[in-house]
Amino acid sequence: MTLDGVTLRRDAGDGHVAEIVLDRPEALNALSTAMARRLAAVCADVAADGSVRAVVLSAAGEKAFCVGADLKERNAMSDAEILAQRPVFRAAFGGVLNLPQPVVAAVHGYALGGGCEFALSADIVVADESAVFGLPEVGVGLVPGGGGTQLALRRLGPGKAADLVFTGRRLGVEEALEYGLADRRVPAGTVREEALAIAGLIARNSPIAVRAAKRAMRLGGGVSLEAGLDLEENAWRTVAFSPDRREGIAAFNEKRKPNWG
Repeated sequence: MTLDGVTLRRDAGDGHVAEIVLDRPEALNALSTAMARRLAAVCADVAADGSVRAVVLSAAGEKAFCVGADLKERNAMSDAEILAQRPVFRAAFGGVLNLPQPVVAAVHGYALGGGCEFALSADIVVADESAVFGLPEVGVGLVPGGGGTQLALRRLGPGKAADLVFTGRRLGVEEALEYGLADRRVPAGTVREEALAIAGLIARNSPIAVRAAKRAMRLGGGVSLEAGLDLEENAWRTVAFSPDRREGIAAFNEKRKPNWG
């Protein structure tokens, strides 16, 4: 059901893949206050659902993944209203970033500003040949505020992140791949299917192990190697004595598919 520009689908991947759709195509999926509030609520729902093993973040319409904040809405807002909007937006971006399940972004068309930040928040970014990425906030007197400065730094490295943020320029899919902003390139019109296929592969694996691996990788991104290896050790201990480990090894020896419950 579509509500306030966000649709949640649970019918993919044998019920273990949730698809969160940015569904405001008439506005190029620009993020309004109502849409941000709804997205945060949907992410909280998905995060708490133990049956969901992987998430696809996709978008409706043919022209855009998301063009960022709804500047038409913001143009009519007072400074106090913009300040009040801020925690709503942070909750929306944080909702995507902090999903415990792996997130596969299916990007087509424009992924600008907040749209690019949603892609940066994902674990795997699939982009079709129409995709255009950019963080143009400095051109309108702002800085990326959905995690863009920090996520670009961690994903792309300091030089490429500075190039993207300081110039505000747009990257086509080929350059996005070279920069590491996109992970896979697919023909136009096929990005959702590819993202769902990847999510389906993820969902076949132990949900306990996958979540533990994601947590270790996310937390390890900004720490020393020694601290990161300690995070990996904690992840290993989480899964090594779990029901999933016992089921996985039993299935392997019995030459059958595991039943993760």
